[in-house]
Order: sequence, then C-alpha cells, then structure tokens
Amino acid sequence: MIKLSGASVGIEEKEAVCRVLDSQVLNMGGEVLAFEQELGNFFGRSELHVLCVHSCTAALQMATWAKGVSCGDEVLVPSYTFISSFQAVSANGAIPIPTDIDIDDGFMNTDDMYKRITSRTKAIMPVLFAGCGGDKIQRIYDIALEKKIAVIEDAAHSFGDEAIAKRAGTLCFSFDPIKNITCSDGGCILTDDDELHEMVKDARLLGVIGDTEARFQGKRSWNSDTTFQGWRLHMNNICAAIGRAQLSKFNSDLGLLRKKYANMYIDELKDIGDITLFPLNTKTAVPHIFPIIVKNGKRDALQIFLLDKGIETGVQYKPNHLLTKFNAGYSLPNAEWLYKNILSIPLHSRLSLYEIAYVIEKIKEFFT
Repeated sequence: MIKLSGASVGIEEKEAVCRVLDSQVLNMGGEVLAFEQELGNFFGRSELHVLCVHSCTAALQMATWAKGVSCGDEVLVPSYTFISSFQAVSANGAIPIPTDIDIDDGFMNTDDMYKRITSRTKAIMPVLFAGCGGDKIQRIYDIALEKKIAVIEDAAHSFGDEAIAKRAGTLCFSFDPIKNITCSDGGCILTDDDELHEMVKDARLLGVIGDTEARFQGKRSWNSDTTFQGWRLHMNNICAAIGRAQLSKFNSDLGLLRKKYANMYIDELKDIGDITLFPLNTKTAVPHIFPIIVKNGKRDALQIFLLDKGIETGVQYKPNHLLTKFNAGYSLPNAEWLYKNILSIPLHSRLSLYEIAYVIEKIKEFFT
C-alpha cells in the first residue's frame, strides 16, 4: 500500500534519541534550547522568538491565551481546518466562530470573515491550508489592525515556507509525525511579540516563574512561584533531539523531496479536465499535503479506484461547523462544497520516484 503520509526517520534520529537517553535528562532541557536556537537560525531573523511546545494545538492554545483571549471571547477560524484549530480556541473558554473559505485554495474568505466580527471578537486565526493563502494574508492583518484584534496564524502545513519569516506576527507550526519535519510530537510558536514570548515561556511549564531558564541550565526551580495560569505543554529533550536531526537534513533531503514530488504531480496532472490543482508555490514553499479538487462528482469513485490499486488517499477535512460541538447553525457553502470534492494524494519524503509515477499513472488511467 502506498501510504498517504508518513514520517521519514533514520539513523540520525535514532542516534539523537540515544544521545538523550544516555544523558539521563529526558525532560525539558538543553536539547530544547538548542532546537529553539537552530529553528531561529533557520527562520533567519534575530528579532523572532521561538517557543517549542508539545504540539501545534498547544502552540495555538497558548498563543491565543497570551493574546488576551479568554472565556466568552470569540475567535474567527475558517471552518475548513483540522479540529485542533477549534479545540485550541475552546480550551481557553473562548468561542471559535466558523467562517467560510475560498474554494481555490481553502484559505479564509475575508468577506465572510469580516461580516462575522462582533464586539466580542478578540482574534482571527487564519489557516494556511496545504501551505496556500500566503498571498492573501495581508488582508487579514489589515482587517485586524482596523478592528484592533489579534492575529494568530495556524501554519501547521507551512514549515519551510521562505515567505513566512519575512513577515511580522505570531505563527504556530506542527512537528507531528506526518508534517514536513517531525519531533514525534511537537510544535512551536514563532513570534515577534516580546510580551507573548515572556508569557508563554513559563506558562508552558505550569507557570513556574523562571523555570525555563533553570531547566536550560540543567537545574530546577525548587523555590517556585507563579502568578498566572500555567499548563504542562512544554517540549521534552527526546522530541527536541528528533526535531534537531530532522531540521539538519530538511534543506538537503526532506524538503527537497516534497518539492520534487509535488512538481511531478503538477506537471503530470495539470491538464486533466476533471481535476483542479491547488495553487501550491513550490518555489518558496514546501508542500505538506497534495490536495486535488475532483470535479463532476467523481471524487468518491476515484478514491475507491485508487484504493483498489493500492494507493491510500484522504479527505481533509470535515468542516468544523458540521461537527456537533462546533455547529454554528448556519451554512458555509464553499467549505461544504470543498469537503465533497477534495482528495489528498500521497506526498511525503519516504515515497520513491516509482511510487509517485505509479500514482500519476493510475489517476490518468481513471480519467482515460
């Protein structure tokens, strides 16, 4: 079976884990500090802060909290996203307000979003679905400035995008097993907000004041104090060590393969009349998934056909406004249409050229 997604780990990651096990320091410590510093160098701007936590969901939750979002506040979130975006908002007692998306790239529809702003709106959470939408993000920031509300970007699909580090803001990345790099489980906040950095660096460690600095020095804060709510959402040394190994080969291996395979799909599938491709910019971005829009009601038949040929595909995602917990009581037609017509095909760095060619061959065979 050709898998839809998967992690690509090898001897480097095994050696990194063994290094941590041999050190006997398994919790948050020097490996996390080194990973944050290496990520900062990777993003390439000295004024940006990097905060590693145990998932992108944790990053979104803590960034939203640090921006002052609390019980009863509203956060505008595109309905077409993984449930983690919504759960990160509701974890703070706030209310995620589903908005519609643009069909061509899954990005938040700014007209629909704008009309849902109320006096209780405290933040906007645009989602860079499949790494798309970066060319539209400035409109979100303009609206936020006009309405004096915060922006927290869900960039779980966008690690490696060269354009991201060039703009100011607060972005949350995912390092789970199927993302562009993995820590096994992990995520980070990238921000130019000094106050957010100061709040989150200890809040991720149960709010113990100064505990981050102590652990980075191999110590503990036994005479502890706290003045605010904290969570146990930090990253540990084992996950950070895996992430460091992945980061070291991202530009030379992991990211390059994703770009190469995505470009093969684009070149070979762009002229199939029943398929519309997403506007993936493989020159600056590293694709996390490769979704296609299958027109004329042929999506389900194509998915069944490919499965019969040993090719796993996925439907990402069921819109959150259709879920029981987040049902808003109104329709979002673009999100609902995309859910019925989208299909993600295999894309990850563990695939071979033969497997990519085979996927292309079978898709063409279906439409012949």
